[in-house]
Amino acid sequence: MKLKRVVVTGIGAISPLGNNAPETWENIKKGVSGAAPITRFDTSLFKTKFACEVKNFNVTDYIDRKSANKMDIYTQFAMVSAMEAVKDSAMDLETVDKNRIGVVYGVGIGGINTFETEVSNYALHAAEGPKYNPFFIPKMIADIAAGHISIHYGFHGPNFATTSACASSTHALAVALDLIRLGKADAIVAGGSEAAIWPTGVGGFNAMHALSTRNDDPEHASRPFSASRDGFIMGEGSASLIFEELEHAKARGAKIYGEVAGSGMSADAYHITASHPEGLGAALVMKAALADAEMKPEDIDYINVHGTSTHVGDISEAKAIQQVFGEHAYKLNISSTKSMTGHMLGAAGAIEAMISLLSVKEDIVPPTINHEEGDNDPEIDYNLNFTFNKAEKRTVRAALSNTFGFGGHNACIIMKKYSE
Repeated sequence: MKLKRVVVTGIGAISPLGNNAPETWENIKKGVSGAAPITRFDTSLFKTKFACEVKNFNVTDYIDRKSANKMDIYTQFAMVSAMEAVKDSAMDLETVDKNRIGVVYGVGIGGINTFETEVSNYALHAAEGPKYNPFFIPKMIADIAAGHISIHYGFHGPNFATTSACASSTHALAVALDLIRLGKADAIVAGGSEAAIWPTGVGGFNAMHALSTRNDDPEHASRPFSASRDGFIMGEGSASLIFEELEHAKARGAKIYGEVAGSGMSADAYHITASHPEGLGAALVMKAALADAEMKPEDIDYINVHGTSTHVGDISEAKAIQQVFGEHAYKLNISSTKSMTGHMLGAAGAIEAMISLLSVKEDIVPPTINHEEGDNDPEIDYNLNFTFNKAEKRTVRAALSNTFGFGGHNACIIMKKYSE
């Protein structure tokens, strides 16, 4: 069976660096940090007091108040980015076959704020008996963002969520790719969303010693591949991409950002939170993506790495790249855009796939910010080009994007330039 080709015809984003895709991308290229003191709750008793929050967000600028009240903020973010992506695709919703359009959306945690609020309210009023908001469950559950998007547009195609911690939205993209390749849909709204910067989210990750505690200097706290790194910064937001079958896109005269070349999936099968120290699963997933795309290591020019700014994770990913790419590893550009956006958890794969796509389209590699001269880890080979501190112009024929999640889940997607 000959697989159909899949292209990207629309993008949308809301992130710590912008409330739409163009603004986010411009700040990524400039190397802007989205980190700042947390504004949502009192952090005085928390070890970490900063994060990469979405800024100046007023949901009623996009969604009516009655509808928004039925959504957790993670779903609100998903709706905003999906609406931007659908509009950007210029798809004629009056003539398109909505039975052939689906939604596959990733989320790592889901409605944690809704859960936290309802449990706190119960604890305060427990003596009066259980009293819960009737929207508690449909606001909290991880699949509801996909549901809201499909309901809003009347898309009747495949519709579900993927949940694999920080690999969630890359898995969503990989599944969307295969659904279209196999002819089960003409287009998919694929992406991910997360909004976990709340007391339980920050407190939970603090308990694991996963977050940076550089409270005196939030903007420079995320420093992937630097010796002084001390954990990741929590981010939030959403990104959506319109994956579309090539002939369907051409028939309607759609603009094409690039082609989705292939994807990979693997498991570390090692530890519930730590990556394999030698990068076993990371190497396997990159090899799988290359094989799926029918590409050689030499075909890749840029890797948007998972690069969370944790001690073991950064080392193991660098090792995996050297294992897979050999001598070509030293000709690649590598960067961690989490140094700017923070770690958007279940939304990370979607925002980083979008960044990889735009890198291919515009021939520019965004930086890994916050590296200081001499701040080198002896376990990392700095002959690799980590694109420290400043974006680089170069031809980017294809870009590979890695995401790894707690539980040992690994997913990878490859974007390449579109040609007939």
